[in-house]
Amino acid sequence: MFVERTSVGLDVHARSVVAAAIDTATGELFRSRLCPDHEEVLRWLGELPGPVAVAYEAGPTGFGLARALAAVGVRCEVVAPSKLQRPAGDRVKTDAKDALHLARLLRMDEFTGVRVPTEAEEAARDLVRAREDVRGELMRARHRTSKLLLRRGIVYSGGQGWSVAHHAWLRQQRFDLPGLQSAYDAAYEAVLLTEARRDRLDKAISEMAQDLVWSPVVTRLSCLRGVSTLTAFGLAVEIGDWHRFTGSPARPSAPTWAWCPVSTPAASGVVRARSPRPATPMPAGCSLRPPGTTGPDIDPAPRCKLGGTRHPQLHAHAAMPATTACTSAGTRSPSARSGP
Repeated sequence: MFVERTSVGLDVHARSVVAAAIDTATGELFRSRLCPDHEEVLRWLGELPGPVAVAYEAGPTGFGLARALAAVGVRCEVVAPSKLQRPAGDRVKTDAKDALHLARLLRMDEFTGVRVPTEAEEAARDLVRAREDVRGELMRARHRTSKLLLRRGIVYSGGQGWSVAHHAWLRQQRFDLPGLQSAYDAAYEAVLLTEARRDRLDKAISEMAQDLVWSPVVTRLSCLRGVSTLTAFGLAVEIGDWHRFTGSPARPSAPTWAWCPVSTPAASGVVRARSPRPATPMPAGCSLRPPGTTGPDIDPAPRCKLGGTRHPQLHAHAAMPATTACTSAGTRSPSARSGP
């Protein structure tokens, strides 16, 4: 809720910061172009009628400015760019207009903010994302190596790919042409170096996951089937604060997880009969057999538990021959009468 006097919008870039401030008491507008130094931004904010609130879009500049403002007691909101509301006909986009637009949205509380992570959380995210980048690089390096061999008609068929036996087979490959041998050595060397870098990052993630900050969440997530330490740690660092998912029971805002025990006839030793699906739809509250039984139908024309009368449609199906058609009233259709 906006309770400050001045709302400030910042359009932050790598080499400049365009600022726009609105004094809600007098309606005065302040504009300035600053360098991205935090001290200069704080100095300019100190010259405005206080108290002030600041908003800027989340982007590649990170959360350093938000932490610097929070350290001196200035409320700073980091806005999600994809949730910004813009007029349909506003097609001109400049830094000054973006800063003023942010200041107005902040004053009206019409924005969606993102959570500012701590420095430790951001460092953990960088580690997980570096591991993901290495995974993609390793896949591309392996493809380059295998496709280079495939173009020469060399295909490995000794079992699982990229195993110990596969690596031993790859090291034995030799070519007569010097250029081809150099290209193969470079491609296979890239695979080995990327795998070594991946293993180092995996070790670093395993060590960080044992920290008291992450171990409670990682341990709980690892209890789920198919969730490894790497996956659990990635979820923990990317989500950060799990208390954000506080939806009402009617409209939950978080995914619901449930544990369902696997029960199969072979595991339990009990073979359960499947109830046959009725061919004719029935109204709610009616059944072809008594509740709790799995045997054949007792009455071919069942009685309704709601009113105690037979259903005409079911009675017609049970009484008519299988070669004739019927209507909802239980009589033969004209085509069935005229037929043989």
